[in-house]
Amino acid sequence: MAQRAIADGLFTLGDAPRLIGGKRCSDGRIVFPMPGGSEAELFDPIELKPEGTLWSYTIQRFRPKSPPYAGADDERTFKPYALGYVELPGQVIVESRLEVDDVSTLKVGLPMRLTLQPFSIDPDGTEVLTFAFRPAA
Repeated sequence: MAQRAIADGLFTLGDAPRLIGGKRCSDGRIVFPMPGGSEAELFDPIELKPEGTLWSYTIQRFRPKSPPYAGADDERTFKPYALGYVELPGQVIVESRLEVDDVSTLKVGLPMRLTLQPFSIDPDGTEVLTFAFRPAA
């Protein structure tokens, strides 16, 4: 099955995916995601580290409003999920959904690893992927 990222230039595909950030040419500051439009000229794209540590997190216990939430669930079928900030050492802190079976295992400082998750399927059958982090252990 063909695959694509949920947004162009957000991450690389494959067995070892990487988020794509931007390194500002003037001072080396790293941001995520890579800026677009005319601001992109001020940055060089860089692949971010695939591992980091959990900096902070919360549990989303109610279904967010649509839009912008694009889940295929409804009020009855919604399942809570974890959201957090993952610090990629020496680079940037990334906001992300956290892929975990048991939220009680989440702890600040927990080693985390980038993963890709199915988001939707295009009409032509292409699988649309998004990114998340999961415990590295």
